[in-house]
Amino acid sequence: MSSEKIQRLLEPSDVSAAHQFALEYLNSSFAHIDDLHEIDKVLLQTKARSSELQRQLSASQQSIDSLITKTRVAALANLDTARGLAEDRESIENEMTYLSHELVSSLSPSKSEASPTLLEDIETMHRILKELESVRAYVAVIERTLTLSEGAVAQSRGTPSPLSKSSTSEYNRLSAFVSDVVQTCDSVQDIGSVDQSLHLVTFVRRIRDKTWLDIKGIFSAKLTSALEKLQWPMPVDYPTASANDRKSFESAFRDLILLQEIGENIEGSTNQTEMGFQGLYPLETLAHAISLRFKYHFDTERETNRLDKPEWYLSHIMNVAHDHRPFMDDVIQRLLLGTKYQRVNAWQNYITLLIPILERKLRRTVPTLLSHPALLAHTVYQALIFDSNMRELGYEFVASAEAKKTEEKGGVSSVILCQKEWFDAWLEGEKKFAEDQYLEIISSSDAWHIVDDDSNDSDEHKLSRSIAELKATNSARRIKALVEQVTDRYSPLPSFAHRTRFLIHVQLPILEQYYSRISSSLDAFETLSSALVRAVPGALGVEGAKTDSRKLTEGVEGSQRLCKALLSARYVESAMQRWGEEEFFLELWTEINHRAALRTRAEMHPSLPNSADHQSSKSDAPECTIFEELITQYTKLASRAEDMLVSQVCGETEAALKPHFVAITTPKDGSDAQHAHDSIAVA
Repeated sequence: MSSEKIQRLLEPSDVSAAHQFALEYLNSSFAHIDDLHEIDKVLLQTKARSSELQRQLSASQQSIDSLITKTRVAALANLDTARGLAEDRESIENEMTYLSHELVSSLSPSKSEASPTLLEDIETMHRILKELESVRAYVAVIERTLTLSEGAVAQSRGTPSPLSKSSTSEYNRLSAFVSDVVQTCDSVQDIGSVDQSLHLVTFVRRIRDKTWLDIKGIFSAKLTSALEKLQWPMPVDYPTASANDRKSFESAFRDLILLQEIGENIEGSTNQTEMGFQGLYPLETLAHAISLRFKYHFDTERETNRLDKPEWYLSHIMNVAHDHRPFMDDVIQRLLLGTKYQRVNAWQNYITLLIPILERKLRRTVPTLLSHPALLAHTVYQALIFDSNMRELGYEFVASAEAKKTEEKGGVSSVILCQKEWFDAWLEGEKKFAEDQYLEIISSSDAWHIVDDDSNDSDEHKLSRSIAELKATNSARRIKALVEQVTDRYSPLPSFAHRTRFLIHVQLPILEQYYSRISSSLDAFETLSSALVRAVPGALGVEGAKTDSRKLTEGVEGSQRLCKALLSARYVESAMQRWGEEEFFLELWTEINHRAALRTRAEMHPSLPNSADHQSSKSDAPECTIFEELITQYTKLASRAEDMLVSQVCGETEAALKPHFVAITTPKDGSDAQHAHDSIAVA
């Protein structure tokens, strides 16, 4: 029985509901007076029913009291049992906590002070044992490698000349042992999927490489000793040297050549050929002496080490290359005959070994020159001259990976030109220098004076003037000289991309600014306003702000100003026509149109012609020159100046003759009228 039912049964009876039930019962049982004869019977039944219910109530009450008592007793017993179980549970939890704490490893952070378990001690010792076994194996490999290395070097020291393959038997053993170690470690790496090589592999390879360098150093020392007797690195007069000196030199030279052949045969295509260019061992020894002398003069604090004199160390290497060429061609090349390297050009190989000396010098020097644009420009220019001179001597530079990406032809200048930051710094310095020169030209007091003295003209200038049949202003002549100077600065650049950047960022802005200056001066002339003339400083020789505007635009002085604009525009136009036909600009314009990247850059610049508009139908080569667009602009500018000059002369002539026309067209008498009529007719 549920607690709700028990509570409902314990509730007192509803008296009103009982009265209502009794009333309904009487109404239903005694609906008529005739039904009252059975009232006694009903009364007896009701009393009997009441007695029975009272008896059941008493019994139920007794049963409830008994059940409540039993329930209370059972609840107290269960409560005592629950308390006991709770105490047992707490005891078990404490015991489990203690036991689990005893089972926690000593390596756990929560139990750092406890001693390790026996199992942990066994595992630790087993791990240490494995590590010791690995270390012993590593040490054994290293010991074996070092022993073989020492034996190879000792064998080389006692090897007599001439060298043979058996002279490097110990090194052969070392190389074979290293190969076995590398192969074994590679198999372990494949199993463990390790990306990086083991340190042991790197170490034994270094020992092998150092051993070979030591062996090469032993034979190089013999060659160095023989070279000292020949007065190397001074120019060698080989025929005048003694026979013993020549014999010792040739013997040491051949030993190094044989050593290089042996090394390449042993290593195959590994470290000897993977490093790219490899110079001949004897020539490396010869170049080493040059490197030591170079460091003494140009890498120390001596007076020869000057940042503003890069031509000194460049000329030094140039002179060395020139002075030693007869020795290389006549002696060294002969010694290479019959060897594996008989096809190698000795002089080319020797110069290739000298070039890194200059490259290292430039890499150390250029960062200090970035804050000095003039010195940086001088260094770059001297490096370009050096490359050009070396090519004239017949040397072909070996292009580096960076130079190949930028289509460079190689050379020491590529050290600077292939570094974007360095090249941009040089380009910015050249641009600033050109702008300063331009402002100095325009701001000069005689900028717009027409040159009358032909005695000061150079032959080239006289030729250009004879073609144009025009005189020129000082500014036009100087602008032409400035543009040609810029051309001289960047014409040695081997990369057409670099040439294009110089053309767009340095050279074309000079011509554009000069065009804008002349055009602005013509605009100021047309306005007949002295205020606007003053707003254009240096415009066609305006001197002073208080000058009468009528004097500036009328009479001979006004015509002279227009003539200055006309002559300046025509002179620069004629110069650009001649430049456009020069081989340098024709080659540059052809490359720009043939290369998509350069063509896209050129099409974005408004002062360069659109090659598509000037391209012939039969060929991809454009018919225009690189200055075609600027020539067109200057032609229009000159035509504008001519039109203004003609208009001014006609206007002033008409204004000057107007009083005369008025006088002769106003007769005082008949004779005068007839005379005037005749005069007009004659006129």
